[in-house]
Amino acid sequence: MDLLALGAALIVILVGASLFTNGIEWFGRKLNLAEGAVGSVLAAIGTALPETMIPVIAIVFSSSASSHEVGVGAILGAPFMLSTLAMFVTGLTVVWVARRRPTGDAMQIDTAVLGHDVRYFGIAYALAIAAAFLPLEPVWLKWIVALVLLSIYAWYVKGHFEADAKEHAGDLDELRFHKLDRSAHRDDPATPRLRIVTVQVLFALGLIVLGAVFFVDAVTDLATQLSLDSVLLALVIAPVATELPETFNSVIWVRQGKDTLAMGNITGAMVFQSTIPTVVALLFASGAWVVNEASYIAFASAAIAFIATAVIFVPMVRHGTLHGTRLLLGILFYGAYLALVLASVSGVVG
Repeated sequence: MDLLALGAALIVILVGASLFTNGIEWFGRKLNLAEGAVGSVLAAIGTALPETMIPVIAIVFSSSASSHEVGVGAILGAPFMLSTLAMFVTGLTVVWVARRRPTGDAMQIDTAVLGHDVRYFGIAYALAIAAAFLPLEPVWLKWIVALVLLSIYAWYVKGHFEADAKEHAGDLDELRFHKLDRSAHRDDPATPRLRIVTVQVLFALGLIVLGAVFFVDAVTDLATQLSLDSVLLALVIAPVATELPETFNSVIWVRQGKDTLAMGNITGAMVFQSTIPTVVALLFASGAWVVNEASYIAFASAAIAFIATAVIFVPMVRHGTLHGTRLLLGILFYGAYLALVLASVSGVVG
């Protein structure tokens, strides 16, 4: 039954992702937003909801130390998964469609948008991790860091929304829900009204969240049946499940040749995950957001996320190009961390 639930949840997430990418593009078109605002902010925030729910529920709605640890593990796991496994899957898609693209595996991206995202991620995540080295008392030191992180994300969003929207390249696919708005479809079959666009985006988000919740529940049940360690579940398995929306969105956009949206969805989610969920931990579980012997393995994921991001994007900033094959390097960093977690669970390392 759990395998059937996994399959059903995947289908729900895929349908939601397809509706979401179609709807969010139209939403950006209707509001005349730049690609960075659409991919790195709107799409990133929307598809980050499933994995954000885990730490919020674990930290805000529970007072136990173990729940707080699970929440911290989920917060650290999200940027790690995005910078490694999500990059790898996106790279695979680029390599797969390269033979049908005039540029091969060279991605058609706006390097200014992605460079903007990566810089903010580096600054915000560095501050977030530095806060884990602060003393437990006085607690207001971590609250100050939380306020700074909120300010950084607000400034990041402001930058994307103030960017000029470039001329839209080509027509968008017809809005899936446009035909449901019969009078508007009859008057203008090509252009939907903003209200129906919003309905589709919200409906798609609902499907994504619903599918992710069922997927995580099914994965958790399977992990329990297989007697997998809770650390392995919190640091590796649950984040893999909850990063599916961003990954599926990016795959869909790469197949459509919309590389800036595809990559911005991931890098924007990295910025979001390094700020907003971390703020929750700093405000409500400051005692758990600390580097010590019990959390070395969890915080090691942050170091690997930094390295993976640098290896993939520093050459892009220097040379102005990004190849799908470089994204494949993400699997090496994911594999290295998985080996570290397995060694910790099995007792090979302390």
